[in-house]
Amino acid sequence: MVIIMTRTEEREQAFIFVFEKQFNDDVDTDELMSYAYETECFEKSLFSESLTKTVCENLDAIDEVIEKYSIGWKKERLPKVTLAILRLAIAEIMYLDSVPSSVSANEAVELAKKYGASSDASFINGILGSYIRGTENE
Repeated sequence: MVIIMTRTEEREQAFIFVFEKQFNDDVDTDELMSYAYETECFEKSLFSESLTKTVCENLDAIDEVIEKYSIGWKKERLPKVTLAILRLAIAEIMYLDSVPSSVSANEAVELAKKYGASSDASFINGILGSYIRGTENE
């Protein structure tokens, strides 16, 4: 049976893949996703696969943005959930033109409310807001 996922659900699935990849960096991204599909906990989704691969393929550039805009915080000190959400949202803003920046930021905040600590949502919103304003001025 094919289940149609909403874009929010696809994004959440990509978040889980990106989060998992942080602990299994030596595992190929395609292999990681294939295993998840085999467990029947996940549905195949072109959007979540594309977003996950975009994060993994552009990790250095994405992390540079995180370092630049998370003033006073080193990337290594950020909680893994926060880092995964930021990577996902910044990848979406930088590389996927089909999604408005404000939507990416809002979806990231919602993921933070669901998976992060109480202060994560405002922290993520602040970083993404600064990044979006910074890119609009360039």
